[in-house]
Amino acid sequence: MDVYGLLGNPVGHSLSPPMHEAAYDELGLEARYVTFEPGRDALETAIEGADALGVAGLNVTIPFKQEALEIVAPEDLATRIGAVNTIDFSGSGPPTGYNTDAVGALRALRDHDVDLEDARAVVVGAGGAGRAVAFGLADAGATVAIANRTEPKARQLAEAVPRASGHGLADVERLLAEADVLVNATSVGMEEDATPVPADALHGDLAVLDAVYRPLETRLLRDAAEAGATTVDGAWMLLYQGVEAFEIWTGRDAPVAAMNEALRSRL
Repeated sequence: MDVYGLLGNPVGHSLSPPMHEAAYDELGLEARYVTFEPGRDALETAIEGADALGVAGLNVTIPFKQEALEIVAPEDLATRIGAVNTIDFSGSGPPTGYNTDAVGALRALRDHDVDLEDARAVVVGAGGAGRAVAFGLADAGATVAIANRTEPKARQLAEAVPRASGHGLADVERLLAEADVLVNATSVGMEEDATPVPADALHGDLAVLDAVYRPLETRLLRDAAEAGATTVDGAWMLLYQGVEAFEIWTGRDAPVAAMNEALRSRL
C-alpha cells in the first residue's frame, strides 16, 4: 500500500485527505492519505523520516512551505516562487519539491474556458498565494499587474516575475478597466463580507478567480457575477493543486470529478 500525506501545523482543518482518498477509491488504488503535524522546528526530521519509512509523497502547508524549499531538491517553478507544497520521493536522489498552487490556479481558470495567452491579468495580493499565481500567469503568457496593500512588496515581486508590474491598491480600478483576468490572492472575504475590489471596477469581459474557498460565494464573486463576469470560486484552485499533486505522484490522470465531489461535499 502506498502512503501519501500532508505536513503542516495545524492540519486538522485540511480538505486534502477526503479529496485524495476519493481519487484512490475511484481508481481502485491501494493507497491512503494521512496527516502529519510535526513541531515547527522538526520539518527536516519529518521529511527524512517519511523518506526512510517509504512514504510515496507529501503535501506541505503552512507554516512549512518556504522552509521545505531548503530541504528538498526543488524544481524550477518552486524555486522561483520560493515555496514547496508537494514532495515526491519516487526518484533515486533527494526528494523533489514542486509548487502546485500555480498550476492549480491556471487549471481552474482554463477549466472555465479562460484563455491566458496574451491576457492582461491583475493579481491582488503579494503573499504566498499571490507569488504562485503571478508566476503561473506569467508562464502561461499573460502580463501581470500585482496590486498589494504595501506597494513596495508588490513592486519587489514584480521585479522577479516576467512581464509584471507592481502597484498599490489605489491602482486596481484603473488596472481592471482593460484587464481580462482578476485573481484575489488575499484572505479578504474569508472572515467577513468584504471585497478587495470596488464593485464598479468589475465588468463583463473579466474572468474573476477568488482564492478564498470558505465561503464559496464571496462578495467579490457576487459582485463579479452581477457585472456579467466569468466567476471561478476558490475550491477550483484547491481542487486542481491537489489534482496536480496526485498526477505527479502516481503518473496517472486524476479522477477530477470524484475529487471535486468529495471536496465540495465538505464545504
